[in-house]
Amino acid sequence: MRGTLESMSSDVHTKRRSDVHPDFFAAEAAGLRWLAAAGAPVVEVVSVAADRIDLRRLRETSPTRAAAMRFGAALSAMHDAGADHFGSPPDGFHGRTFVGSREQDSIPTDSWGEFYARTRVLAFVDPAVAAGNLTASDEAAVREACERIASGDLDPAPGGPDERPARLHGDLWTGNVLWTPDGVVMIDPAAHGGHRETDLAMLALFGCPLLDQIIDGYQSRRPLAPGWENRIGLHQLHPLAVHAAGHGPGYGSRLGSAARATLAL
Repeated sequence: MRGTLESMSSDVHTKRRSDVHPDFFAAEAAGLRWLAAAGAPVVEVVSVAADRIDLRRLRETSPTRAAAMRFGAALSAMHDAGADHFGSPPDGFHGRTFVGSREQDSIPTDSWGEFYARTRVLAFVDPAVAAGNLTASDEAAVREACERIASGDLDPAPGGPDERPARLHGDLWTGNVLWTPDGVVMIDPAAHGGHRETDLAMLALFGCPLLDQIIDGYQSRRPLAPGWENRIGLHQLHPLAVHAAGHGPGYGSRLGSAARATLAL
């Protein structure tokens, strides 16, 4: 979540902050438009400025199995729209990029492992240590896991269905999945080119409603690579590292556990 001050008119939802980088809301708008260009169910951007973003107001309702299935299929199609490289920012956007309120680099890279280890996990390890949220043993496990990831050992198989970068939401925790009368709508992306399993692992991290049905809908359109369930911890390293950098030692402990699960793959 971005921690913005929010206001609503009859049909526009405004998020406003004056203490953010000038690219903060521009990055959000670029991400939403890039995902929308792939036909993804994302909130509509009405306008954007350095200190605010205006979004089409949404009305929420209860989750349904049918909406979950449709969302899963739409998520699969969004991923298949692809990106130029792992780490690519939204097309045409050249500013700073963010996850929540934290800056993170979006540097186009040919290797998923190099991109993921360097800019999505290791980038948040030093802040987590400095905050006192990552023990020495957990830090060692994370760095060892990242060394393996960066080597390419866990990269998608050459010529396989996941070799091409997917178009990711990038911060797809359950709070960014809104259930509306027209189906699921996604908000607050950290959009970039990455591995499709990362979005799905993020949905699992904080318990998205009807996740089994979302996965069924996803796989009805495009089956996931064998063994994806065993790689959930690998793909949760990023959000756990982000949270360990600022949200307490419990996340550091979970990050260490996910790193050890990654080393066991």
